[in-house]
This record gives sequence, structure tokens and C-alpha cells, in this order.
Amino acid sequence: MISQTTEYALRAVVYLADQDGRACTTARISEGTQIPAGYLAKIMQLLGRTQIVSSQRGLHGGFTLLHNVEELTVLEVINAVEPIQRFSECPLEIPHHGPDLCPLHRRLDDVGKNIEESFSETTISTMLDVPNRRKPLCRFPCLSPEMQ
Repeated sequence: MISQTTEYALRAVVYLADQDGRACTTARISEGTQIPAGYLAKIMQLLGRTQIVSSQRGLHGGFTLLHNVEELTVLEVINAVEPIQRFSECPLEIPHHGPDLCPLHRRLDDVGKNIEESFSETTISTMLDVPNRRKPLCRFPCLSPEMQ
């Protein structure tokens, strides 16, 4: 459904959203999200180019989100990294198909549209909307049923 790169970008953005505006280094984000640091650096560059995050060099530098987590959608993060593939015309470039998609590509496009709609309605704050004892990104300990 989404690539590993996209999932990593979402992990990084959710991690930053949970930091209350504090700048985080690539090393800190990497540790908190379990994303390889080299791979994360490239993802953070993409997020910076599309103005999802900003970066600051120096002693107290790092990455911060540029958007309010109540407004930033999952779809915006996905589109910053690898937009969901849609089909507006025949991907096989069959001349007589044009915009009339075959059943396979029509269905794939319909699914892409549904995914876009769902992710456009989901904000990053939704990913943080969990009880205090259960943090995002699977960082919380497994609780026994008695402790929940």
C-alpha cells in the first residue's frame, strides 16, 4: 500500500509531533523511530524540501515540524515523499484506451482515490491521540491485562 520510505517519513513526523516543538537531531529521531540514520537523513531532506520540517544547524539544532499537527494530514506527508499512484489514463499507453481505463486500472485508481481520501481526513494529531501510558510508534511497554 505504501512504501517503506513513506512509512519511515510518517514515523519521523509522528515522532517530531510528539516532541512538543523541541528540535531533534537525526540521531535522536533514528533512535526513537528505529529508522537507519543514513536512510532517515535522506527522508528528512525530502521533508525539508517540501516544507513539512525545518532544520537548524548548530549546538541546539535539529528538525522541527513546520505545521500544526491538528492540520497536517497523513496525505501531505505521503505526498511529500512518494505520492499515491493514480491512473488518469492507460499506463500501458494503448492509444485507443486514452482516459477509458480497463477494469484492472480503474479498480486500482478507485483504491488509490479511497486511500487519498482516508489519509486526507487523518491528521498527525490523530496518531498521538492515545492514552498517556501508550505512546505512538510502539515505544510503550507491553502491559499485562491487569495493568491496563
